[in-house]
Amino acid sequence: MNDRSSQPGPAGRPRPFGEGLGLPEDERAKPARERTRAPARRKRGDAQPVELPSDAIRSWRGFQLSPFQVEAVAAIRGGHNVLVSAPTGAGKTLVAEYAIHDAVERKRRVVYTTPIKALSNQKYRDFRAVPGMDVGLMTGDVTIHPGAQVRIMTTEILRNAIFENPEELSDVEYVIFDEVHYMDDLERGSVWEESLIFAPSTIRFVCLSATISNAEELGAWLREIRGPDVVVIQSSKRPVPLHNALYSARSGIFELGELDRVRKREVERAGRTNRGPKHQLKAGGGRPRRGFGNEMTEVPPIGPLLDDLQERNLLPTLVFAFSRKDCERLALANSRRELLDARERARMDELQEELLKLFQLGPEFLHSELLQMARRGLSYHHAGMLPIHKELVERMFTSGLLKLLFTTETFALGINMPARTVVFYTLRKFDGISFDYMSTRDYMQMAGRAGRQGIDAEGLVFSLLSPRDLVEAPVQRLFGGHPEPVESRFRLSFSSLLHLVARLGRARVPEAWEKSFDQYQHRVAGEKQERKNRREQARVLEAHLACLDELGYLHGDTLTPRGQLARKINGYELQITELVFRGTLENLSVEALGVIFVGLIFEERRRNEETFVSSRLHGNVRTNVSRELHALRMQAGAFGLMESIKKPDWGMTAPLVAWIEGKRFEELEELTEATPGDVVRTFRLAQQLARQLRRAIDPKWDLHEKLGLLMEAINRDEVDARRQLELG
Repeated sequence: MNDRSSQPGPAGRPRPFGEGLGLPEDERAKPARERTRAPARRKRGDAQPVELPSDAIRSWRGFQLSPFQVEAVAAIRGGHNVLVSAPTGAGKTLVAEYAIHDAVERKRRVVYTTPIKALSNQKYRDFRAVPGMDVGLMTGDVTIHPGAQVRIMTTEILRNAIFENPEELSDVEYVIFDEVHYMDDLERGSVWEESLIFAPSTIRFVCLSATISNAEELGAWLREIRGPDVVVIQSSKRPVPLHNALYSARSGIFELGELDRVRKREVERAGRTNRGPKHQLKAGGGRPRRGFGNEMTEVPPIGPLLDDLQERNLLPTLVFAFSRKDCERLALANSRRELLDARERARMDELQEELLKLFQLGPEFLHSELLQMARRGLSYHHAGMLPIHKELVERMFTSGLLKLLFTTETFALGINMPARTVVFYTLRKFDGISFDYMSTRDYMQMAGRAGRQGIDAEGLVFSLLSPRDLVEAPVQRLFGGHPEPVESRFRLSFSSLLHLVARLGRARVPEAWEKSFDQYQHRVAGEKQERKNRREQARVLEAHLACLDELGYLHGDTLTPRGQLARKINGYELQITELVFRGTLENLSVEALGVIFVGLIFEERRRNEETFVSSRLHGNVRTNVSRELHALRMQAGAFGLMESIKKPDWGMTAPLVAWIEGKRFEELEELTEATPGDVVRTFRLAQQLARQLRRAIDPKWDLHEKLGLLMEAINRDEVDARRQLELG
């Protein structure tokens, strides 16, 4: 192996922000690191393996590396940017860990980004346990040791650093993008693109993705914006192969090849029968889908399948149900199962005692529904739970003592918690707009949790099908293993546009769109598509800039005081800025400020149903804010941008007031129908928004002090994310 400890890091500091839009030719020619490198893949569709050096590492830290890991490590050692696309559970994290080891060895820094805070927290705990690793965490909720050599953060935090303080990244060797396919998320995907486009050129990226069909296309785009030194490594091989099967009420377990026979028999019978009532609870937790009352749409009772898995010793099992209520309902319907033997029960008792002590929960919590079920070997997990309760469930599952877990899809995102078997309670899920059959990529990511490496010969996956599903469900697509391509969701926010105008000048802002994956994909699709997309982008960009002009945020290439403030706020930037400059926040109490911040963020899950809020709870303040923001929405509407300005939702007002008054969290349940997890999330986001505004304004302002007091009032007990991390 080369003696790499003496190798220098990239010389000099990052180029100014604006130059990151297009690497000059002399910069493109420079290697990311002065050493012999393996050749990068250059052509789309090139399936040839990376040419490995003679000293390629084939085992590391006691692990025998798989072929794609060997290639990825060689590419990192060769000075390249790396894009790895491989199945869930294949070992992509090891590639990230090697990059971290590489940077730490040479006294350089690493940024590890994740799409969700829960995954950031897990990685922080994992890396904190590595002897000698200097690790910090930055998620918006929590900042711990921000000067650490290895900093774990959400992608939004990285994007903000790139825009606001790129010089702070001067000694960063790698940015690791975990779950980079998340860049096609409708709401947040643009943040990934912005980070990749605008990061200083001296930074190398290690991008990790679940299996995607257009990895070469994504890699080709990366070469355009990051320079030619990008290696694309793809693997379709799972360490533990999967066996996919189906399950229906009458036929039980059957294979894909039997679908036609089962469909003919069961659909004909269901067509002759129509039985209600619509919401009758079936034994084991089956129920008709809401809105349908006949047998065609009735979900098979899951109980018999779970009986079979239990008898055949095919636990632990993850059951994916895409409704929080379904997760809890199914767990309760199966809570009489005894899944632990006497020895395991004793170990679970000990573990629960340890966890209660660790997280400083009172002994009375032993009698909670959650822990009582867990002592039988089963539980549930979803985003509506308190974060500390989710943590308890995760700890019990990783111990191997939870044999049956009902959970939503968030449990599959990056968290390394495999099981023997995966069951899909339904193949339909809400995609943000409507209920439809899930994407192949989502199915593969969740199904990929089946099969424990070194334990199981194969992972088992079962999908429950109603008679309607037997006809409509795209099971051949889902089982086929050909995931959808990553698509660009590039949409610059008002804050991002203000940053670009400040750094580049108004005339160069369209260059950002030209560098996007969106424009690249349209260019590859043909000249006609490219022109059409460029016209559309120009129209959208012009509307946003014209809106900022009209509102007084821009004056030519110059940001006005309004614009200077708004660019420092990420999310609700126009609402916050208008309330500040219109004087709406002046002379308000800490409690009233909290009501406003929570109102900006909260969104009632029950659509078209507003929660009644007493006028005694800062009614005049809420009325004034609603009026001001309605005027803002009308102004934005003149440019077709009304929907980019969220209306305030005051449904969380009563819990927020009670919390600031010092009430216990349990007392808030009577004041809202929102789940505990949603309450905590809203309060944390409100605190995060207050922190951003506090950093953006003059410390001499009275508002600065009040925002600090508000953050202190919100950040206690269950809401205090740092406390939970430090305890656990």
